[in-house]
Amino acid sequence: MTDPAGLAADDARPPLLDASGRPETPLMGVDLRKGVDPDDLVRAVVHARDSDRLLVGLADGPLDPPALALAEALDLTLSEGEAEDARLVPVPDAEAALAEIDAAVAAHPTAALVLARLLRITQAVPVRAALDAESFAYSTLLGGAEFARWLDGRAPRAEAPPTPDPVLVARDGARLTVTLNLPSRRNALGRRLRAALVDALDLAVLDDTVEHVVLDGAGPVFSSGGDLAEFGTAPDAATAHLVRTSASPGLLVHRLRDRVEVRVKGACAGAGVEIPAFAARVRAEPDTTFRLPEVAMGLIPGAGGTVGIPRRVGRWRTLHLALSGVPLDASTALAWGLVDELG
Repeated sequence: MTDPAGLAADDARPPLLDASGRPETPLMGVDLRKGVDPDDLVRAVVHARDSDRLLVGLADGPLDPPALALAEALDLTLSEGEAEDARLVPVPDAEAALAEIDAAVAAHPTAALVLARLLRITQAVPVRAALDAESFAYSTLLGGAEFARWLDGRAPRAEAPPTPDPVLVARDGARLTVTLNLPSRRNALGRRLRAALVDALDLAVLDDTVEHVVLDGAGPVFSSGGDLAEFGTAPDAATAHLVRTSASPGLLVHRLRDRVEVRVKGACAGAGVEIPAFAARVRAEPDTTFRLPEVAMGLIPGAGGTVGIPRRVGRWRTLHLALSGVPLDASTALAWGLVDELG
């Protein structure tokens, strides 16, 4: 743990990697509870932006302007009590929350560090370039030890059988309804469903007479994310990158953004959270939950989650959602701006 004065003195500078190349002390807490001396602010911000480590601030309530400026440079800040500012993550106990995040980062340090650095990039570049950066990072992690360990430890699961209509498309005047139609797999986005979704969204991209696109899911869950049975089955990481970037539902939703309404429900995870974030309007049923589980698999969100979600809730809360792996309830999602309406 350090404080703003220590950060100004470059406490976070010691080498990140040990002799074996594994991240050592990948996370450092920064205590903001006593405020920030203005004389330390500029150096602390510079060192925070340049740090190899993941920096997490601790606050016990609202922050004054100098502390908020430093919080903006950190990867996230845990704040006790209510916190409306997107740079702060409200928690009941900041030190307990820090311990939980520290444990999650220690378990998958490479994925966590890659994600934190990536989020600083994706907020600063156009959506298409940000999606490319996300995919490059994702493919890098596909070749990492953390993902290999997850693959070795997962239970075997058969791929989804062929389905005649993995996506249903209905046209009613100027409205196009696109329905994920694999409820037996909780609408998991495997190869077939993703390809069918891309084809359906392309209809609206190519037809200007489609003025309104409604995207929803059959069954009790909008989408549980990627199909776990297909993880690790790409021929190689380079091919996986080209597949993600050449057939991206998230990019198509972004291109159609002002015409798209996504209706989500149930336990949404991974891509089931990431793709809707690109739409202009997201409506959630009141019992919907949202979770990003990828870091615990040695990966990062790879369906546009590091691009669309930060544009709604900020990179700080996006990182917390991904590192914690804890479901976010619908009312909090509404307060943060991840969804626009409950009902």
